[in-house]
Amino acid sequence: MGARRRMRPRSVRARATLGAVAVVLAALVAGAAIFAASLGASLEASVARSGELRAEELATRVEAEGPAVLGQLEDEIAQLVDEESGSVLAATEDAEGLDLPAVDDPVRTRLDGDPVLVVAEDAGEDRVLLLATPLEDEQEAVATVVGMLAVAVPLLAAVVGATTWLVVGRALRPVDRIRSEVDAITGDRLDRRVPVPASGDEIAALATTMNRMLDRLDDAARAQRRFVSDASHELRSPLATIRQHAELAAAHPATTSTEELAQIVHEEGLRLQGLVDALLTLARLDEGAPIAAHPVDLDDLALAEAARLRGLGVRVDASGIGPARVDGDERMLGQVLRNLAENARRHAAGGVAIAVSERDGWALVTVDDDGAGVPEAERERVFERFVRLDEARAREAGGSGLGLAIVRGIVQAHGGSIAVDASPRGGARFSVRLPSAG
Repeated sequence: MGARRRMRPRSVRARATLGAVAVVLAALVAGAAIFAASLGASLEASVARSGELRAEELATRVEAEGPAVLGQLEDEIAQLVDEESGSVLAATEDAEGLDLPAVDDPVRTRLDGDPVLVVAEDAGEDRVLLLATPLEDEQEAVATVVGMLAVAVPLLAAVVGATTWLVVGRALRPVDRIRSEVDAITGDRLDRRVPVPASGDEIAALATTMNRMLDRLDDAARAQRRFVSDASHELRSPLATIRQHAELAAAHPATTSTEELAQIVHEEGLRLQGLVDALLTLARLDEGAPIAAHPVDLDDLALAEAARLRGLGVRVDASGIGPARVDGDERMLGQVLRNLAENARRHAAGGVAIAVSERDGWALVTVDDDGAGVPEAERERVFERFVRLDEARAREAGGSGLGLAIVRGIVQAHGGSIAVDASPRGGARFSVRLPSAG
């Protein structure tokens, strides 16, 4: 079985050509056989009609002139037979000594090895005239047609095969160019694109689709490189701070105390831990892990965040928090509220407003601040990873530029959406939309 599999043509061009030739050849052979059989039957029917007319004519002459008239005929095979005894009463010269079968309908038989068609005609007085008509000419005509078909059918199949080979080869030529180009594309050459033929057919559509795929891969690779670079930078910063203070304490013990060094290590360690936790969360979201679906009261999460902000001395307007329930992961949805609240706290000038409502099958969460807001041109970019519109301020406040990226990932994983607009308070409004629980 393995040998047979290896013998099969692996080229699409060869398979298409063999398939076309096989189908056309089978159709032509079947058509030729049907045509030859139909031609033979038609010629035999014509001979039978001619024989019946001739037998009727001879039977009329026998009735009028007597049986002796058969002896005057040349190049014909005819016998006058007694219907009861079956004995031959008269016969032509060519029919003497032959045993013609008594028939009612035309019958094909052989006389001395030659094919004939025997017909019968009533000659009166209980006599039957039997006439045998040779079929040699008809057989030769059928044999000539079969011979011509035997030459024409393979020739036509060869023409179809050659045409299919050329047409398929021409159609697949762009595939070879696409294959060569794709084979040359590597991880560091994702900017290359495959050529799109001008044919507008399925191969052109394939090339266009592959180029779109390469665009996505190129974007993903650039985003990954940027992500790795930014993550490395963010991790390096707290590590460098810890190392510098440790080296300073080791070189000049009098310039710092153990308590100061411990405080710096603790603060930078917390920053490192938060960054690593954020990266792990983003990695899980990128993997598309299923979200645990349990009823979650968003109003409870929002009220908890409002109370936490008040504990930090932030003025919070929670009057817009109403009941809303969704199906999802309570811990992850809590992180959404926490990150949005922390973002608002860092950028607020005086206060923050949190609102929760439910409308038309959707749960809506808005978080407003009265800070500087987000420029319209940057409102999509703020959800990208490691993006901070105010680098110095964000770094001072401990932001890593991952909070809003995590919020968008969690919201999208729950089948929702998030957007940022101008707030009536003058700052930014972040709006979350999630499917409400049935």
